[in-house]
This record gives sequence, structure tokens and C-alpha cells, in this order.
Amino acid sequence: MRFEVLILGNSSATPMYDRHPTSQVLNFNEQLFLIDCGEGTQMQLNRYGIKSNKISHIFISHLHGDHYLGLIGLLSSMHLIGRKSDLHLYGPIGLDEILAVQFKYSETMLRYNLIFHETSAERPEVIFENRTLKVSTFPLTHRIPCTGFRFDEGQRARTLLMDEVEKENIPVAYYQVLKKGMDYIADDGRVFKAADFTLPAPLSRSYAYCSDTIRTASYLPYIQQATLLYHESTFLHDMVDRAKETFHTTSLEAAEIAKETAVGKLLLGHYSARYKDLQPLLAEAQSVFQHSMLSQEGKWYTV
Repeated sequence: MRFEVLILGNSSATPMYDRHPTSQVLNFNEQLFLIDCGEGTQMQLNRYGIKSNKISHIFISHLHGDHYLGLIGLLSSMHLIGRKSDLHLYGPIGLDEILAVQFKYSETMLRYNLIFHETSAERPEVIFENRTLKVSTFPLTHRIPCTGFRFDEGQRARTLLMDEVEKENIPVAYYQVLKKGMDYIADDGRVFKAADFTLPAPLSRSYAYCSDTIRTASYLPYIQQATLLYHESTFLHDMVDRAKETFHTTSLEAAEIAKETAVGKLLLGHYSARYKDLQPLLAEAQSVFQHSMLSQEGKWYTV
């Protein structure tokens, strides 16, 4: 089952060095989710071949412009190209009011239902859940209310031992029964135990997204053992005082957090415009947490 993240933008505050403000697409089993929507997001979607009308849910972490100023344009373009399907938007208090004002004075009546879900920066919440995926928010500590997001895969199916299944001529229609861990009972009464014809299910995967935050212990329980953690790393650690002043994190701190929470891999991003060369941020992070990576625009990262 596909579970991967495409980086559309990884710059902080302003576009710089052909890096764009924050935005990501998460593809979970061909269902597309947009995480933050900085300026230029719809251009990046076009650049990397993502059809915006396939996006079903949009998650906005907070109301600093580099995380949502692309939203008006994207929603308007969806309207202009004839979107009909519902679009769910999750974001902080005030986002719906901002959109209402924009649409009021442009006299825009969307052709589709835009369903707004207000998130809380005070407490963790489950904001979306179906049979295969759960999306949760958790509070971050920034200059304004801000939330992180965690995407948790549901229980995965067991793996069929095809040679054994075919040897016993078990009907294809019952493969899913075995993969769910249930036994198959043949017409003649024979019982074929799932444990004999499958391997245990692979571990469920998870993606945690920490946009803008100062380093605190408060959100660490919510990112524990994530398969892939995206964490802002705005500054090198020699600017830790500036990071604290602006409620951001250094690459060293992001790596320490990744190590402390036992995540699988760390993806760095939200780079300050002062850094043209990002290799020093990567080197700093890898000195603490070896499985650190620089996020690169246009690249998919497997969860």
C-alpha cells in the first residue's frame, strides 16, 4: 500500500534559492492529502504532476503566511476547473473567516462544498479516521496557535504464503479472509488456519509533521516511534538564541528530538533564507541522528 510524502515547499518565511514556502502532499493508497499551503503551492502541484482535484483533505498547521497564503488561489482554481467533489479543510480558528472575506469581495461562490473543521491548539484530537488511516493533531509551541499532524496507518493485512495456499486449492475469494487472520473452513469441514497460510502483518506505518515550534517536551509523546518524522530545522545550532526568540528549532535540536522519540527517519525542512547551502544543516543533524535527511522539493519520501 502506497504511503509517501512529496515535498512541494521547504522554505521558511520567504521563497529563496528556488525553494518555496511550506507545502506537502501525502499519498496514502492513492488518497491525496495536502499539508500546509504556502504561496505557490498550486504551481508546485502542476510542476510535479499532481491534479489538485484529487486532493480530498487539506490540513493547515497555523496562520503564518508561509503556511497558508497559497490556499485562496488553490481553492479558487479548483472552482474554476469545475471541481464538484467535497473538500475537507482542517485549520485553526479564524481560517474560515479569512476565506469568507476573500470570497465575499471577489464574489466567488464555490461550485463544490468546502467543509471546514476547526482544529485546537490546546489539546490533541483525532480529526479524521477511516478503516485504514487515522489523522491526529497535537499542540506545538509557536508565536501563534499551531498544531502538528500525525498520520497513522490502520492494522495491515497478513501476508499470504502463496505456495501453501495454492497447494491446498483454497479459493481466491477466501484470500482476504486469511489475510485478516480468520480461518478458512472448506465445504468438507476441513479447517485451514490463517496462521499456517500467512505471515504476521507488517508493522503499521506513521508520519508525523511538526511545522513551526520551539523545542519543548510537550509534543514529544505524540511523535513517539513515528516511521518518518518531518521536523522544522530553521537554523543551525549556532543560532539557537535566534531560534528561541522566533519560536523555531535548530537542526541539532530536531535530531535530538528524533533520537529521543525513537523515530525511524528524520526529514529536515523549513530552512531559513540565510542558508543557500543546506549541507551544514544535514551534517549537524546526522552528528546526532544518523537517519536524518534533507527534504528536497519534488522528491517523494516513503513512510
